Amino acid sequence: MTVPLPPLPPAADDAYRPGGRSLADIVDREHRALLDLAEQVTDAGSTAERRREVLDVLTAAVSRHLSAEEQYLFPAARAAVPESAELVDREIEADAALLTALKELSGVDDAALADVADRVARHVSRVTALVTPLRQVATDAELIRLGNRWEIAEEAAPTRPHPGTPATPPWNKIVEPAVGVLDKVRDAVTGRRTQLSDLERPPGR
Repeated sequence: MTVPLPPLPPAADDAYRPGGRSLADIVDREHRALLDLAEQVTDAGSTAERRREVLDVLTAAVSRHLSAEEQYLFPAARAAVPESAELVDREIEADAALLTALKELSGVDDAALADVADRVARHVSRVTALVTPLRQVATDAELIRLGNRWEIAEEAAPTRPHPGTPATPPWNKIVEPAVGVLDKVRDAVTGRRTQLSDLERPPGR
């Protein structure tokens, strides 16, 4: 099994384990967060303002998540689990559809939000089916190295949906960070909330 990553420098200890979190653990944690946000945004008992704030964070979280996923998880799955290639192709199409659904949201519309929440739930189910066999064949060190790259990719990723950007390497690794810079400038100017921690701020801050 070969995961597409740059080689490590020579080490005296063949059991070398890099620092960081496993890609599989990161994906699991983020999936739980996405499902929780999707539940909050469809909560009819919340105010429209609160749901709008949650939607902004959900949109940013999904945008970052899918960007990292397409840069590192999908190539790794293709290389390490060749039989997953068809599932990866279908998921790339589903990712674009989810981003399009988020981009077309113009407000707190119950039907549209329910559709987004359903797409998020289906995404979690399908990607879990990709991560499970990858976890079985990849070494701990490979999964941690992928996790480190995932986190770096998310730092530079877009915070808004851009379904038309490239979804496969190498172009997504070039285009996504550039688009991400523009998104972050817009977020700073508008005061848009993009992180889970932002939802803890009082309104108007």
